[in-house]
Amino acid sequence: MSKGKPAIATTVNIRNKRAGFEYEFLEKYTAGIALLGSEIKSIRQSRLSLQGAYCTVQNGELVVKEMNISPYDQAKHYNHDPKRDRKLLLNRVEIKKLTSQSQEKGLAIVPIRLFINDRGLAKLEIALARGKKLHDKRDDIREKDQRREMERKTF
Repeated sequence: MSKGKPAIATTVNIRNKRAGFEYEFLEKYTAGIALLGSEIKSIRQSRLSLQGAYCTVQNGELVVKEMNISPYDQAKHYNHDPKRDRKLLLNRVEIKKLTSQSQEKGLAIVPIRLFINDRGLAKLEIALARGKKLHDKRDDIREKDQRREMERKTF
């Protein structure tokens, strides 16, 4: 491989760590994403952010918004818009189920992980989630600290 080309990762696993802190996951789904050529190349270079991303239903289709995929350097003027809405590929039954459940008070559809599967396709793991209260977040921090202390004592 030449020195000028950036390395393209064979495995990509990008997590939305903040979502795990802010939300309690009720159900998880794996969805495909409709991407452009320059977007998948940027994803393989791990140049994306799930921070602040969320999913909505528009015209019977599930769409992820505010997912930032950086422009691909070699695409020049054929590049993509970094924050464009991207269609998620799910079964019609799953979309209807998510639509009806997400309309309940306090529930949201949140992207939690983006990865490349065995066949080389980009997949987005989404979750139907309920927002945590402040005391729930404090409990999670307390449990995390206790686990860390227990690990220190074992060594």
